[in-house]
Amino acid sequence: MLRVPDRLAEGDVATALKIHDKLMPLHTNLFIESNPAPVKYAMSLLGKLEEKLRLPMVPVTESTRQAVRSAMVHAGLIN
Repeated sequence: MLRVPDRLAEGDVATALKIHDKLMPLHTNLFIESNPAPVKYAMSLLGKLEEKLRLPMVPVTESTRQAVRSAMVHAGLIN
């Protein structure tokens, strides 16, 4: 797995920036609604858990779903 700190420690700034640019939209979009609802949605897209929430949490909005899904595609996590 490529990690930004590892690439920076090796002096590979170009690769570190590519990784950062690939992940930044996901980092941003996972927090556009109250956490952990967007994170749970993302994990459900990966098949890691069901998108079950307990009150007072509610499912994320459709616009957040689209933003998270798009960011995950950009990051290469899903198709």
